[in-house]
Amino acid sequence: MVIMIVKKERESTVIQVKLFDREHEKDLEKEMNRFLRGIDEQSLLDIKYNVAAMTEEEEEEQIYCFSAMIIYRS
Repeated sequence: MVIMIVKKERESTVIQVKLFDREHEKDLEKEMNRFLRGIDEQSLLDIKYNVAAMTEEEEEEQIYCFSAMIIYRS
């Protein structure tokens, strides 16, 4: 009797990130959704989201920065 052991080679994958930074949350949402349509759902690992707010002293206007990072396997 002959026993053969066959090992499947694992596909080489790399963890990558895609960064997004917009002044308006709707712009960020649109850009992220466009990117997410282009990757396979199983390759999505995580999404990080952040909002920063600052005030311009001269104009007393509040400025927002909406940013996100998509972590995925390619």
